[in-house]
Amino acid sequence: MHSLPVFLRLEGRPVILLGTGEAADAKRRLLARAGAAIVDEATDAALAIVAIEEQEPALAAVARLKARGVLVNAVDRPAHCDFTLPAIVDRSPVLIAVGTGGASAGLAKALRQRLEALLPASLGRLAEALHAARAELRARFPEAGQRRRAIDSALDLGGALDPLSGAGDVAAWLAEPDTRSGSGVERIRLRSADPDELTLREARLLARADVVRHAADVPPAILDRARADAVRMTAHGDHPGLVVEIGWGD
Repeated sequence: MHSLPVFLRLEGRPVILLGTGEAADAKRRLLARAGAAIVDEATDAALAIVAIEEQEPALAAVARLKARGVLVNAVDRPAHCDFTLPAIVDRSPVLIAVGTGGASAGLAKALRQRLEALLPASLGRLAEALHAARAELRARFPEAGQRRRAIDSALDLGGALDPLSGAGDVAAWLAEPDTRSGSGVERIRLRSADPDELTLREARLLARADVVRHAADVPPAILDRARADAVRMTAHGDHPGLVVEIGWGD
């Protein structure tokens, strides 16, 4: 992973923007949407965007800002960037960012357009409803793992709160007497070391797992599809070949 994706709260905070023209105007609009206070180079700030077209003045500005400890995005100069600005799908409060580390803005844009078509406008309302129901969720599912598994199951493909269906009703789901958290163990025999060959079901199971017990030859690219906080254990002897055993629940 070449960069750590983060979401910065910039409301009212100063961000330096240098440059004129189309690129600078686009960055100005983006910063304004985030509520940032756009300032000049003389102002103290933690972040800066340099959208100067000419090479020498741009690199000189980048050097000055970095010498002050400011994190810099140098438009169209990825080698000089401390951070990059992704293509954004906005379903507030849900934000989806697509970045390529500056390798191809066109690719990031194309992926964003595909995601725009997939994600319903109601996605933000679903997030807000889940946030509003936190107290009720804790009361219904007191144990954190149980609560997470219940939400995972509801948000799964075809689940009561499937986020791509556009029809999730959190209150109705919580009112169901048979709302379950789910538990069990599954064994996946992989066809190859390529994570792209995981079926949708296998990918979902990995993403939900609390424990991942795997053969020593299962590559990290496969194991990275599991949650970061899932327990990983290397099994010896009884797990020949590319095998992953996953468990969730009690």
